[in-house]
Amino acid sequence: MNEPLFVIPLWADLIAVGLGGVQGALFASGFQGERRLDLLGVAIIGVVMGMGGGLIRDLLLDVPLVTLQSNWYLLTATLAALIGMLLANLFQRANRVIVGLDAIVIGLFGAFGTSKALALGLPLVPAVFIGVCSAVGGGILRDIIMGLPVAIMHVGSLYAVAAAAGCLVLAVADALGAPLVAAAAVGIVVTFVIRLLAVIFDLSLPEQRMLYRRKVAVETSAVPIIRPRGDSVA
Repeated sequence: MNEPLFVIPLWADLIAVGLGGVQGALFASGFQGERRLDLLGVAIIGVVMGMGGGLIRDLLLDVPLVTLQSNWYLLTATLAALIGMLLANLFQRANRVIVGLDAIVIGLFGAFGTSKALALGLPLVPAVFIGVCSAVGGGILRDIIMGLPVAIMHVGSLYAVAAAAGCLVLAVADALGAPLVAAAAVGIVVTFVIRLLAVIFDLSLPEQRMLYRRKVAVETSAVPIIRPRGDSVA
């Protein structure tokens, strides 16, 4: 049986790549001191952010790498990175711009990844997984290249959770018979809103402090374990 043909519109893909490139360059331009990057380094981070999500998506789906099938992707990512460098000099505080662009980028890549996976016949859960990996892939590559802690592995502002929520809404809407384009649009909005609300209200998943505390107590017997029924701790 032939696989269904699914092609993300070039203009839509390039918008995601361009916004990712700008966001990546703004992020890289903000570092000072020992982590300060030169123009080439900032450009590389911009390109990685712009193209990373699409590369990871297609690798996981085992399909031709769309971003390497056209000149426009690399050109767009590079130009967007250069624009990001210029914008960094215009904004004294680029953090709000970075967060806003980041929310849009993860929404776009998450929607594109999930949509393509569904169109290729993947079940709902794997399709959502592909979408999340596509959404956060550029950020993971950025952090690895820059030698930073991988953001989604640490307490943050629901970065991957926002992507997962948007991808899940898209997949469920598609399963219920909604047009794929409309479902993708809703998924992008859901991701964007959750990400911004998480940043504004400083929301995050609980840390593993209690688990760590109990582990240390068992191993060293130096830290008392808080017991139920309000027992006092020495």
